[in-house]
Amino acid sequence: MTTKYRTINENEFKNRLQCAYKIMECCELCPRMCRINRLKDEKGFCGTGLKSVVSSACPHFGEESVLVGNGGSGTIFFSGCNLGCVFCQNYDISQLHYGKEIEIDDLVSMMLQLQNRGCININLVTPTHVVPHIIESVHYARTKGLIVPTVYNCGGYESVETLKLLEGIIDIYMPDTKYMNPTSSKRYTLAENYPDVMKQALLEMHKQVGDLEIRDGHATRGLLVRHLIMPNRVAESKDIIDFLAHKISKNTFINIMEQYRSVFKANRFPEINRRITLKEYQEVTLYAKELGLRLAD
Repeated sequence: MTTKYRTINENEFKNRLQCAYKIMECCELCPRMCRINRLKDEKGFCGTGLKSVVSSACPHFGEESVLVGNGGSGTIFFSGCNLGCVFCQNYDISQLHYGKEIEIDDLVSMMLQLQNRGCININLVTPTHVVPHIIESVHYARTKGLIVPTVYNCGGYESVETLKLLEGIIDIYMPDTKYMNPTSSKRYTLAENYPDVMKQALLEMHKQVGDLEIRDGHATRGLLVRHLIMPNRVAESKDIIDFLAHKISKNTFINIMEQYRSVFKANRFPEINRRITLKEYQEVTLYAKELGLRLAD
């Protein structure tokens, strides 16, 4: 599977890479804008310094069916995160920073090995804070034979300027759309401006890759949105559906997820200290169907 989007040439690659690493010198890769010097291995909110940290790389069969196929999605889980979700199910990776520092050559090898094992894409999980490493490793992997699509599997808290550096590098954007409520995003994720930031990020992603395209049951290019329903409507899910339908595209492909669990620190917040109900799930999915969005199976 290849993309009909242009691949960046060598000069453009060098310019983008230089720009990306320059941003790390006073880090503004994400909207946190910690402004610390990661080139000197200083660490801000994400907890990652100069080198990327990977907790695992393997074929994954628990993703959306369009990302899995027969060979699985080639997931590379990066440690650290620019969000502080109190209910994170992968908190040992995202907030406790389990993983190992690796070199760019190691990332390249991981990508090629996953492709050789039959994975139908390279799924970069929690990639926001390691965009320079992704630009560099994907480029070199492609020069060595990587042809499967790349997936940017993120939390939706993205800098538009950083996303622009990824055009032609990323084939499929897969952001979370966590909240449309600043109070909730501040309380549960430590990012009050998340709703506005997320909306601008999705507009840029869709501008780059368009609606999700599927060939022979496999996603090849485009935007795939995830939304995790939370108890007591704290995420304002219907407002998220409205935004996707009216500001992104009525052809938006969305996975409305029901697997919220009260884990990590969520038990400190009574209003989210339970699973969602069937009624809460049906309310959102029916609304999305009414507006004509494409729902993942």
